[in-house]
Amino acid sequence: MSWIRLKNITMSYDSALIFREIDFKLSKGDRVALIGANGTGKTTLLKLILDQEQPDSGLVDITDDVRMGYFSQFSELSGALSVLEVLDALFVEVHETEQALAQIAGDLTGAEGDDMMTLLNEQATLFETMERIDGWGYENQIDTVLSRLGFSDEHRLLPISQLSGGWRNRAALAKILLESPDVLLMDEPTNFLDVEGLAWLESWFQNFPGALLLVSHDRDFLDAVVTKIIEVENHQLQVYEGNYSDYVPKKHFRFKTLERQFVHEQEMLAYESEAIKGRQESRGANKSLNRKLANIKKSKTRGPVDQIVTDIYQQLQVSKELCEVTGLAKSYAGQDLFQDLSFDLRSRERLAVVGPNGCGKSTLLEIMSGSTRPDSGTVAWRKGANHVSYNQLLDELDLDDTVSHAVNSAPDSLAFSATKKSVGRFLSLFQFSEMDLKQRIGNLSGGQRARVALVMCLLSGASVILLDEPTNHLDIASTQVMERALMHFPGSVIVVSHDRFFIDKIATRVLTFDGQ
Repeated sequence: MSWIRLKNITMSYDSALIFREIDFKLSKGDRVALIGANGTGKTTLLKLILDQEQPDSGLVDITDDVRMGYFSQFSELSGALSVLEVLDALFVEVHETEQALAQIAGDLTGAEGDDMMTLLNEQATLFETMERIDGWGYENQIDTVLSRLGFSDEHRLLPISQLSGGWRNRAALAKILLESPDVLLMDEPTNFLDVEGLAWLESWFQNFPGALLLVSHDRDFLDAVVTKIIEVENHQLQVYEGNYSDYVPKKHFRFKTLERQFVHEQEMLAYESEAIKGRQESRGANKSLNRKLANIKKSKTRGPVDQIVTDIYQQLQVSKELCEVTGLAKSYAGQDLFQDLSFDLRSRERLAVVGPNGCGKSTLLEIMSGSTRPDSGTVAWRKGANHVSYNQLLDELDLDDTVSHAVNSAPDSLAFSATKKSVGRFLSLFQFSEMDLKQRIGNLSGGQRARVALVMCLLSGASVILLDEPTNHLDIASTQVMERALMHFPGSVIVVSHDRFFIDKIATRVLTFDGQ
């Protein structure tokens, strides 16, 4: 029996069609991923189920008494309570039972005869209730979730209003997991989680007995968790049975007979298939998938996507030696983040910085960009080497500027040296239409703004690109194009990321922080 049913749904925003006569079902035990380009309607579908949006036509049917939980990538948690207090308040029945037990314990003092027997029987019933609702172990449940999501003792006691956006997101995630509803609607739950947190969340979802509808662009996470992928494209829902590694070849083969939605998407799928093939072979993949991927023959000639990227970068001249980091050390609030850190950067190197949350990865990028000073050590940039920070560009976007002006107006932008046609083709890879380029940045979604900042980085003319969690707000198609661009970038890249698939594809070196 399906708990959630969408029947013949059509929906538009300001005359822009979002869905056309779509149908969807979600039943107990389903673990479904909802994917698609930014702006295609993934979050809108969740809001239809939650009754936060209404369709133009069609029926949204939810089974009575089904408990639904919704996690938004933009946490709405706030207030003076700590995360520990918020989570403790979820266990209402446990606390009521504890109070009743305490009352009986007091009443038993001096009770005799029938009164005592009545109280003992009530006490036995309450003990059974505590066993049924796991009342004796609820504090351990809270501790486990908070520990796995990286909360220190200090963070647990801070008022939520004093937490950063990333920590509020994790607090909201902890809350919905402990509520354990029948249906989980999750919008980008993996953002801001480190590798250990991701691994634990994967395990939690794998054992979740209810129904899961998940919006995520983390390809490894999709591989580990979901059993069905639904892609929103051309205002329809296209269903693919299996996980992400099943989806890629299935969509690739489907594209042989269908008109492509985006000119370069098939080539991106071929690259993705090759990446999956290499990863699966290194892990002893099943032979069936490898046989399917073997049928996807990589072209010996340079594909259109690679040609567009190399056309952009052919004018960018980069020295071989770019930067030398020597004896770098930094502490925060009396805790050492790293000591005696030394490495160099050369052209065409892509350094991935990995490790648990709070170990200093982002701080290292801030030191490299010059926005934070180290306690000791030096960052020596070679003559002529310059750098650009994706996250600084994203934070400093002028919301009144247009996309076109922002992308093309940077002083050293490659847009000045490359042809207008090359720049236009490069922007089209990142799904920017002529109409999009005229939009005010303030009118764009979070994912669209992320693409603007990313394109500004890639066209900046800098020798070194600094990226902190760049895949967090990008759809899969944009992430794939970014990967190709970074792999052809003639300079050097330093990227902090927990996206394991992304790291495996682009990194030539890995700097691992162990959290100690």
